[in-house]
Amino acid sequence: MNINPELLEKVQNENEEFRGLYEKHTTLKQKVEAFNKMKIMTPEQELEKKINQKEKLNLKDRMEKILSQYESTIH
Repeated sequence: MNINPELLEKVQNENEEFRGLYEKHTTLKQKVEAFNKMKIMTPEQELEKKINQKEKLNLKDRMEKILSQYESTIH
């Protein structure tokens, strides 16, 4: 996600939903990165990683929609 840092800060300060999505996204990103560092994963870990990746992507899509709404009000 390539975001204007000023816009990101503005949206985080003004939009509670975005703030929650951003926190969840960050947490999931860290979990996925931890799975990626593992040399061997159990099938359960593989499944959890895939679920986390899908949820992270859904959160990113929702955050991008909110950001684009803010951008359209700025321009």
